[in-house]
This record gives sequence, structure tokens and C-alpha cells, in this order.
Amino acid sequence: MGNYFQPEIETMPRDELRAQQLESLKWSVRHAYDNVALYRQRFDEAGVSPDDITSLEDISKLPFCVKQDMRDAYPFGMFALPKEEVARIHASSGTTGQATVVGHSRRDLDNWGDCFARGIAMVGGSAASTIQVSYGYGLFTGGLGAHDGGEAMGCTVIPTSSGNTKRQVQMLRDCGTDILACTPSYALLIADTAIEMGYDPARDFAISGGIFGAEPCSENMRQEIADKLGIQYCDVYGLSEIMGPGVAMECVERGGLHIAEDQFYCEIIDPDTGEVLPEGEWGELVITTLTRECSPMIRYRTRDVTRIVSDECACGRTHRKIDRLRGRTDDMLIIRGVNVFPSQIEQVITGFPEIASQYQIVLTRKGALDAVELQVETEPDFQIDTVRVLEDLKRRLQAELKGNLQVNVDVKIVEPKTIERSMGKAKRVIDLRETE
Repeated sequence: MGNYFQPEIETMPRDELRAQQLESLKWSVRHAYDNVALYRQRFDEAGVSPDDITSLEDISKLPFCVKQDMRDAYPFGMFALPKEEVARIHASSGTTGQATVVGHSRRDLDNWGDCFARGIAMVGGSAASTIQVSYGYGLFTGGLGAHDGGEAMGCTVIPTSSGNTKRQVQMLRDCGTDILACTPSYALLIADTAIEMGYDPARDFAISGGIFGAEPCSENMRQEIADKLGIQYCDVYGLSEIMGPGVAMECVERGGLHIAEDQFYCEIIDPDTGEVLPEGEWGELVITTLTRECSPMIRYRTRDVTRIVSDECACGRTHRKIDRLRGRTDDMLIIRGVNVFPSQIEQVITGFPEIASQYQIVLTRKGALDAVELQVETEPDFQIDTVRVLEDLKRRLQAELKGNLQVNVDVKIVEPKTIERSMGKAKRVIDLRETE
């Protein structure tokens, strides 16, 4: 059956799990209604009450919650506990608007640690493991979420945070780190830096598993990371509004990420109509917290595009999976009427061995029309003998993008190591349309 962290929960029969979810849902909805003014107002306006929840399907009667609601309630308007019961506060950066603030009780933090610890078990970790947390610490949930997960499992935790990449490499090697937790783009930077320092991470390091999230990552990029580090790759999903990393985790069987269904109830909706879609159909992920005390979220629209896939998994876990994210409804690029996700562009790029995984998408206008320029680097060892070789590479890449995306993309090939590297979330899209 494998190395489970909480087998009594993760392998629970579906009928028992659904019964537990219903009881938790009733509590969460009542808790939110009684203690958060916004929910009470919205429920009353919709003509529903917590007593109307008699089945899991009844959740569709409840109104949605969106990120703007949290911004409007800044800072503590969505808290369901008095301040003396709040153990920790996290917040978004607020770079695209008013920051969103979320609070956690001591029990909330314990549940969060347990959820992330399940992912540590999924990459073969145990209390004997050493986990290096190279997510940023602070208001961002990544670092402390992974840290708490490591401590919940009983691991030795190295809180390196992000930055000082050569030192990260030395810690990986000298401390015998076997699990790395960070963003995919930073994992690739760590791997490339180690190679530049003369190491072969897959051979010279003890690392065997990686837990990576917080940004999109194509299949080819994740395979590159897995190959360079010689690890099992675990994709982790989370968002600060709901908890942080650990809402869903990927087991060794891949094929999706197991939702922590004892903690969260997930729906997929049509983003335009709000209609709940059947299992297996792609749409927007909506999450309701089932146990959260401080900041309960009822039908929170994540804007992430995915689908719920079968609950049957060869690993033995019975919690349903979400598929790997296809993109977001709010960062989807609409180019001349065509919907394009940055992850689709990345997938094409990583199919070219001459092209490095670092890239940026620059959006501009040419007259009344949108234009896309894709800036990519060649691999350092790619020999550009003539201008013809470079032009041929550019032509092939543009043709592949056109064939996959059905939109023209201008390609600009730049020197290796000239696109800015990120130690946190990589900034992939630069939108200059509003400044022109």
C-alpha cells in the first residue's frame, strides 16, 4: 500500500468520507454564517440558511465567494474568530490590488501541517528525512506551510528560504537533503547552478524527492527538473485564501493531485454561468473549507482551470484528484480572439532541446491588434555557427507555436542567461498593452 502518513484518513472508504464531509460542511457553513457578517448577508440575500444543507449537493444553493470580497473586508472582516484566538496571519502581496489577509487558529495550522506532510510521504519521506524549504518565508504561505509539514512529519527541516543559490546547493550536498521544496523555476535554477559548480545532482546528492508548486510548470519542464536532480517530482497545489500549499498533492502514480478531502470540498463550475459541471469536465475550481476555524471559505472561486478525475488510484488513496492546472480564467491571454494560457507556450518551448526553459511573454499592440513577443534563450552549449542556423530555429519555433496555439507569435532569441531568473514565482508575462 505504500508509505502513508495518515492511512485512516487517506484510504477511507468513499461512503464514509462523504459522510464525514457532509458533517464537516454543515459545521463550516454554520460557523461562517454565525461569525462572518459577509456570509450572513449573502446567505440571507440568496434566501438560504445553514439548515438547508442536508446533502453535499446542497452546497450549490450557496452563493460564491471571490477574491474581491476578501479585499473589501481587509484586514479582518472575514475572520470568524476573535483576535486572541488567531495564531498566525498571512497575506497576499497586493501587487495587483488590495492585499488579502487570512488568519489561522492553532488547529488550522496543525491541519495545514498534516496536509503538507502527506506530500512528504508521497515522495518517500519519513521522520528520518531532511527537507530543505526553499520557498520564500514571510507573508507568502509557501515557506511556513512546507516548514510546518516537515515538522508534522518529524523531519529535520532546513529553512533556507529562497536566494543565495550557491549556498542552497552546498546545503543540499553537505546536509544530505533528501527532499527539496520550492517553486519549479527555482528548482531548475538550483539544478543548473549545481551543474555549473561541477556537481551532478542526481549522482552527488542524496536528494530523492521534490515538492514543487506556486506556479505553472509544463510536462517537459518538470521532466527536466526530475532528470537533472534525479528525483521523484511531487506537484503541490494550494492558495493562501484556502490554506496554502497542501490542498492537493501528487502521489507516485501521477495522473493528478489528491485533494485533502477531509479538509476541503471541491467543485468544478462553468466559469461563465456558475453551473456545477460533472466529474471529468474542465472548468473553474471552487473550494469550500470544511474545518477551518479562523478564515472559513464557502464556495471560493479560485479562477484555476482544472477538472476532477476518478477517485481510483493504484496508490490506494481514495481521495479524489484534480488534474494538473490548465491555466487560470483570469490570466488567460486573449490574442486576437484566441484563448492562450502561458503554460501552453511553455509546453511548446520545452519541446526544443536547443531552447532553455527560461522565457518571457511580452504583450504589446500593433495598431488596434494585440501582438505577442516570446523571448527565449538558447542552451549554453548550443552552437550557433551562422545566422542561418539561428533563423531556422526561430522559424521552426514560430511554426510550432502557430500550429499549437492558432495564433502568430513573434520569437526573439536572446543570449543564454540574459532573461532574469526568479527565486520565487517566475514572472512569465509582461503586459505593456495598457502603457501604450
